[in-house]
Amino acid sequence: MMLFLLLLTLCGSLTQISAQYDPTWDSLDSRPLPGWYDKAKIGIFLHWGVYSVPSFGSEWFWFRWQGDNTYTYVKFMEENYPPTFTYQDFGKEFTAEFFEPEEWANLFVKSGAKYVVLTSKHHEGYTLWPSKYAYSWNAEDVGPHRDLVGDLANAVRQTDLHFGLYHSLFEWFHPLYNEDKTNNFTTSTFVDTKIIPEMKELINTYQPEVLWSDGDGEAPDSYWKSTEFLAWLYNESPVKDIVVTNDRWGSNVGCKHGGFFTCADRYNPGHLLPHKWENCMTVDKVSWGYRRNAVSRDILSIHELITTLTETISCGGNILINVGPTKEGTIIPVFQERLLQLGEWLSINGDAVYESNAWSVQNDTLTSGVWYTAKEPVVYAIVLNWPDDNLLKLGSANSLFSTDDTQVVLLGNDDSPLSWQSVDDQVNIAFPDKATVTSEWAWALKITPGST
Repeated sequence: MMLFLLLLTLCGSLTQISAQYDPTWDSLDSRPLPGWYDKAKIGIFLHWGVYSVPSFGSEWFWFRWQGDNTYTYVKFMEENYPPTFTYQDFGKEFTAEFFEPEEWANLFVKSGAKYVVLTSKHHEGYTLWPSKYAYSWNAEDVGPHRDLVGDLANAVRQTDLHFGLYHSLFEWFHPLYNEDKTNNFTTSTFVDTKIIPEMKELINTYQPEVLWSDGDGEAPDSYWKSTEFLAWLYNESPVKDIVVTNDRWGSNVGCKHGGFFTCADRYNPGHLLPHKWENCMTVDKVSWGYRRNAVSRDILSIHELITTLTETISCGGNILINVGPTKEGTIIPVFQERLLQLGEWLSINGDAVYESNAWSVQNDTLTSGVWYTAKEPVVYAIVLNWPDDNLLKLGSANSLFSTDDTQVVLLGNDDSPLSWQSVDDQVNIAFPDKATVTSEWAWALKITPGST
């Protein structure tokens, strides 16, 4: 017995040693993606920072105003603020006095999301936690005088949601970054003295299950020392076994290396990819941060949101749905409405989404707006538009209907099977009267092939 236990201990040690990763992309890319992420499918993205105070244009407000001097931003400042007003003056107005993290977490649960990603620091450099690497430019020192990251992390962890953090590598106007940039990134003072220690502080303090990197695009991964940091994250950090990361680790890295690929904002290729990917997108079509000047046509309808979700999941991706909170710490009613509508739809049709896999065919060849997912042997057909005359015609599902005992049910409409008929190279499925159907906006068929 003692010998058996000794062998078990030795095997465990060897497993741990074999799971060590070198600071090379070949080694880092060999790390399996933690299983919870692919099963989750849906996350909530939150862009929140000092840019939520002017809440004009986008979260790139500071750069548009004083970086590239975009006319509309310059005009906005000239017409509404004195000439001596600085971007830092917005900081004290980032008050978050109505921020109730438990209410946010409850909303995200009701939305049907399974993980949350908060912008801990955007390109402006302001941190939502009391970072010692952002002295006098963080939420403890300026503005709300509280640890916003910690407050939301604690609330989210009272639920079944996974908690994640976004972190920007570059900062538009940081003098050390701009000095390295002037040196053509042959020096790395900014990375060595701020970014690497800042990220380790973030990981060690809050232990996020997602580290969503951004702001990498001006310099290669060698400048950011990305592989060295990720080797530490995967080998030594407190989240080494559960954390997932994306692909924004250098100008030469996107869509090539990393845990999951994002490739570009609002990336939605419309076809199956060989690598796990994520579509980060916004309910506000124009901006990631909250905008006071948004109009109704800028906001996705619930049908548009479900369409994007369906296309993404069917092609093997996760979807990260962004809403921008206000400077006071509220999520505006139209964003709440979209998330609650999504949760209502998922409460009926979630079996076709959560823990599903991409099927051999992603979308139907005969009827547009029909997308497939699978949980072997079951296949789901998500129908985005109610069929004419209540008759759905499928051109890509023939293989599922090779025997007469294949069963089709409409999720949320009890388990009564729908009648179907195979005609030549298509399958016709009779839908019930729409007035009797529970689901709104889109409908999911559960197709269980018969025995062969």
